[in-house]
Parts: sequence; structure tokens; C-alpha cells
Amino acid sequence: MRNVSLLIFSAILSIAFFAKAELVDRIVAIVNSEIILESDFQNLKNKIHGSGMIDESLVDSDQDTLAKDRSAQLNYLINERLLDSEVKRLNLSVTMERVQLEIKEMGKRNNISADEVLAAVKAQGMNVSDYQDFLKNRIERQNLLEQEIISKIRVTEEDAFSEYLRKNPNAKSAASEFKIAQILFRVKKGTTPESVLARAQEIYNRLKRGEKFETLAEQSSEDPDFSAGGLLGTFRSGEFSKDIEEAIKKIDVGDVTSVVQTKQGFHIFKLLDQKSIKDPNFEKQKPGITAQLVERNFKRQLKIWLQSKKDESYLKINETK
Repeated sequence: MRNVSLLIFSAILSIAFFAKAELVDRIVAIVNSEIILESDFQNLKNKIHGSGMIDESLVDSDQDTLAKDRSAQLNYLINERLLDSEVKRLNLSVTMERVQLEIKEMGKRNNISADEVLAAVKAQGMNVSDYQDFLKNRIERQNLLEQEIISKIRVTEEDAFSEYLRKNPNAKSAASEFKIAQILFRVKKGTTPESVLARAQEIYNRLKRGEKFETLAEQSSEDPDFSAGGLLGTFRSGEFSKDIEEAIKKIDVGDVTSVVQTKQGFHIFKLLDQKSIKDPNFEKQKPGITAQLVERNFKRQLKIWLQSKKDESYLKINETK
């Protein structure tokens, strides 16, 4: 009788044990040949609150929401399985040697050794083996996304400029760039502004009668930094004094200005070339804007790509409503 009681008690324990195991590790979803277990949800939350070994590209909102929202967690885990299925299908798996190389490269970028990288991993409470697996998955998924999405993203300069104007509604759509030459008449000791102006006006009249600017510049310019033909250089809107820019904007390429007075003396300018360019501030911001547009396009295309893979895949979810 005692033996029978022990057998019954053992059977009850076994049933309780397996019921608990079923509760903890029941299959929540199947994605192609990959399964998602109940324990995967807890593992994901542990990563969010602990190691941070999360694939940010698969986080729809933010990690705080992901930590609390079971639906978001399930979507994250399904997307992980979809990526990993494609990695296998396209034979994009990498070896642990490739992972070790990545760790060495990380060390080089931070001026430390690979061993020091792993020591830092341990110091943050992470398991080295888990971290290596995380890196392996990240490299494989990056290779997949590079092939399937990133390599197909195109952001033109016009795209970036349109985004710049959207963010900076008061910015100019374009600026002008001028290539100019000058003849300079300086007010030297022993001369008067009136006499120098008269001489400048005489040269201007000769130019209007058809004499060559380059020849008169060689003969008459008092520019201490004189270049052949009186070439002054290329300038953008806003880089001149207001008086000079206004005078230059009134003439066409090949024409000369009337006499312009500045602190340096009296000038006659010739407009050698003019072209429209993007706002100079745009040129400074273009790399950052382009990167933002690439990231935005990537996130949009990734959602579309993941949805298409869901539609193509075997997906069974055992969640109760």
C-alpha cells in the first residue's frame, strides 16, 4: 500500500512539474520553422532592463513601451524570427571568427584590446557568450538588411534640400556666387578723394567706350594684392559689403559697375561669372539631413519589408484574446 501511495504521489508531482513547464515554456507562436516560447518574453524583458542587447531597428516605439506592452514584445520577437529565417534562407550566417574580428575592430575604435572589450562586457553584468551571440545576430541581420533594403535607398541632393527648406522656412532657396575682377583707386597721402574719384571716373568712361578692362586694370589698378586682369576672386552673397553687392547685382556677366566707394578707396568691378548655388547653410547641414532621411526611409522600408515577409511566411499565434 505504501508503495502504491508513493507512486501516486510521484505521479502527482510529475503532473504538477510538467504543467508548470508547460506554463513557462508553452509555444506562443510559430514563425516558419522558428518557435517563440513564453520564456522568450521574460528573456526579452531581462535584456531591456539589464544588458540592453536589443535590436533597435525592430523597436517600433521605445524600449520603455516594449518592456510593458506584450503585443509589442510579440511583434518584436516575430520580426526577429523573420529576419533570422531570411538569414538562413539566403545563407548569410557568419562564423564566430567574424564575430571575434568585430570585437577587435570595436577595440581599435576605442583604443583598447579585444580582451578589454570583453572585460567591459563582463563589468556591465553581461555574459560574454550571450554578447557574442548578440553580435553574431546583429552582423547577420545587418548583412541581410544591407542587401535587401539599405543598398536600395537613394537620397538625392534635391531630397535633402527640400527637407532643409521644410525645417528652415525662412531660408533662401538659393544664393548667388560671383566671380569678379576690380580696378582699385586708393586715396593716398598727398591726394584728395575728389581727385581720385575723378581719375576713377575717367577710367570708367574709357571702359564704356570699349577699352579692355584687363588692360586698364594692368595700367591703373592700385590693388596691393593685384592679380592678372584684376581678378579678385569668387564670392557668395553676403560676403561683400552691401554697396559692392548691390552694384554687382545690377549688371550682367561681362559688364562693369559704375565707380563704387569703400573704405579702401574707389573701385570699378567687372562681373566675370555668376551662378546660383544652394544656401551655404544647407551645405553645412546637408550630411546630417541626408543621414536623417536615410534613417527615415530605412525605417519605412523595413516595415514594408517585414510585412511582406509576414505575408509570405507560415505564422501561427497561440495567444488568447
